[in-house]
Amino acid sequence: MTGLVLKLGPRERVMINGVVMENGDRRTRLNVISRDANVLRLRDAIHPEDVKTPVTRVCYIAQMVLAGEAAPDEGKAQLLRGIEQLRFVFSDPESAEQLRTAAEAVSALRFYPALKALRTLLQREQVLLNHAAQGSA
Repeated sequence: MTGLVLKLGPRERVMINGVVMENGDRRTRLNVISRDANVLRLRDAIHPEDVKTPVTRVCYIAQMVLAGEAAPDEGKAQLLRGIEQLRFVFSDPESAEQLRTAAEAVSALRFYPALKALRTLLQREQVLLNHAAQGSA
């Protein structure tokens, strides 16, 4: 069986195609078979007040498309611009590969894989921001 496997804890919430669902009292495992389903774990969601850095901004755009709050075509254009801008900062091979993966997914209107690839840059971005803050102190 192919597709996305969601492992949910008790009372964990997930959004699938704009519908928020809450798991019951036990851990569960769901197989999302539809390739084009828009899935977002609410525990992984970036809240608007936390959108303060370039990577969180780009991730937030992808999240908004997944939530049905932004049009896919508009989100695609914004995401591709944002990814292109991130390439100037994240030039190491691993980050470049994640950005390539994200750009390909966005071009195919597959926003969940794009978000997944972009989220890998959040920790690297934090390291860069901490390093920059130490350098200016």
